[in-house]
Amino acid sequence: MSETNPRPNASAAGTFHVGGDLAVNRLGFGAMRLCGPGIWGEPEDPQAALSVLRRTLELGINLIDTADAYGPEVNERQIAEALHPYPEDLVIATKGGLARPGPRQWEPDGRPGHLREACETSLLRLRLERIDLYQLHSPDPGVPFEESVGTLAELREEGKIRHMGLSNVSVEQLEQAQEIVLIAAVQNRYSLVDRSSEDVLKACGHDGIGFIPWFPLATGDLARSGGPLDEIAARHDAAPSQVALAWLLARSPVMLPIPGTSSTEHIEENVAASTLELDEEEIEELAALS
Repeated sequence: MSETNPRPNASAAGTFHVGGDLAVNRLGFGAMRLCGPGIWGEPEDPQAALSVLRRTLELGINLIDTADAYGPEVNERQIAEALHPYPEDLVIATKGGLARPGPRQWEPDGRPGHLREACETSLLRLRLERIDLYQLHSPDPGVPFEESVGTLAELREEGKIRHMGLSNVSVEQLEQAQEIVLIAAVQNRYSLVDRSSEDVLKACGHDGIGFIPWFPLATGDLARSGGPLDEIAARHDAAPSQVALAWLLARSPVMLPIPGTSSTEHIEENVAASTLELDEEEIEELAALS
């Protein structure tokens, strides 16, 4: 019999207060995959994508991550169509700072004018007066980092952003940004097989900053049949992906995984991971696999 809850709810993952005042369940949803191939254009079944978004709320998810670059623009419109008017406890985190010349193409654009336009058009698409968490999608090597961060700080002062976040940054960039504005969350790539942002996670833990790992279900060869992840999953009658999520949740109290999928079945499986309890030996065994 599975150790995961047959009627899962993301609240089982515990809560974290983004920016000190926005309580979110620690298992969120990354909406990017609801777009078409290459994160470009509309999906093949637009109504199915809307159903996935509605299912997230039914499962207790109250943190949804998106960006103006997803589609581009498609993902934010999907969220508004499916969920507006929004529940009071729903936190929509979006991002700006990437240009999309074509499918699977991503180019940094941290120019102040671009960021201001990106934020203001996101507000329109999401049908919001203020974005709860707005993140710089990526530093632009062609623009001074403090200029990009300073623009978002101005938008926060204007009331268009409630809390500010960063994505794809180093510890040094996080520290630099915090000299300009309070940073509420950082979104970097992190998983069982990619812990290159371990130092950023530790810095976030030290300062009480939410850490949102993107591509959190990457497991590589660890999930192969008979491998260590597969063996631990078998002990719990769980999927390897559920063990990977449970490990992330146990890794740090500031960890806010946002696994993405275009399948309601997979959302339910992911949320069920919030009830899977790994013992200390299993946590250490997985930690040693990097």
